[in-house]
Amino acid sequence: MRTEKLEYLDGLKGIGCVAVFLTHFVFAFYYAAYSLTGDAVNTNSGIEITIGKTPLNLLYSGNSAVCLFLVFSGFVLCLSYFRTRLKAAAWKRYFRLMPMILMINTVIFVLMSLGCYRNDEAAILTKSTVWFAGFNQFQPNFLQMLGESLAGCFLFGTNNYNGVLWTMPYLFSGALVVYLAAYLVGENPFRYVVYLVMLLAAVKTDIYFAGIFLGFAASDFFCTRQKGMELWQRFWLLPLGSFVLGVYLSYPSIGSDMSGTIYGILPSAYTTLYHLAGAALLLAGVLGLPGLQRFFGAKPFRFLGKVSYSLYLLHFPVIATFSCWLFLSLYGKMSYGLLTALDFVCTLALVLILSALSRKYLEPVSGRLTAGILKTFADRKKE
Repeated sequence: MRTEKLEYLDGLKGIGCVAVFLTHFVFAFYYAAYSLTGDAVNTNSGIEITIGKTPLNLLYSGNSAVCLFLVFSGFVLCLSYFRTRLKAAAWKRYFRLMPMILMINTVIFVLMSLGCYRNDEAAILTKSTVWFAGFNQFQPNFLQMLGESLAGCFLFGTNNYNGVLWTMPYLFSGALVVYLAAYLVGENPFRYVVYLVMLLAAVKTDIYFAGIFLGFAASDFFCTRQKGMELWQRFWLLPLGSFVLGVYLSYPSIGSDMSGTIYGILPSAYTTLYHLAGAALLLAGVLGLPGLQRFFGAKPFRFLGKVSYSLYLLHFPVIATFSCWLFLSLYGKMSYGLLTALDFVCTLALVLILSALSRKYLEPVSGRLTAGILKTFADRKKE
């Protein structure tokens, strides 16, 4: 059983989260990089469309980033089970996720009440009205926000206040499913058949759950098949090929016909399937290549991994308020490219600062809440 600390997984998780941030910024200010249509172009050369048809789109492919995040989360979630059989982790999951969502949604409620969301104005100038204009353009209601934060986002993916919360059912309910599966099948030699059934059921019902399940299966193999992992690492061309193929499967998220590009041989109807397979292949490649592990385990990437949850929840409200305010304040005073570059640097700096502060001062609330509940139960058992 493996027990070493896998710091490079923090780095991978952080990179996946930054890719989500890049996605939302690019979609807001260079929507043509996603839509691949000329009417949304903001450069003279239309280079955003050219980039959008190459694997470089992986840098801001939101769907790919979400799939990466789900696969990596499934992998990390199950390490605790395969290493320690930590059965209490399931119920702790809710109290790990909920307090931060509630606190940030409360801030969003205040910002909306004060009229700080200016994405509808900015979207007209950035040619992203189809995607960017509609977010948070309603009268905020405190009870509605509370319901979304405490239950709605976890059960139904309700995301009226913070658009990124649509992934919560996968990060929460998906985690409960894999904990239950791990508890029921343990290390039964036929458990991989169960994993296959889970994957097929997810593909037929809600494909994003497959990301968590793929990470779960990979975690099992990594922790319980040491000889298999040693062979995988010894024949390094295999994990290298896996990583390269994973990058290639960054099919443009718009899912349109890619004839004439390197994606032309792939049918356009299976975009999410490509992204999930690509995420699993990227993970497999990194697990087999020590060089990539050292790269993704570098200190800057580990930092991103540590603040990834706060960054994930905070970045979109910052883009829809601060980024839009700065853009509208300086629009027409410099070129579009220079303005968006300045806006990006300022936004990234603000998001990282807020995420670091949140990690230090807000995220510990979850730990204290969980510890308090544990103490309460322990005290009742003594009575």
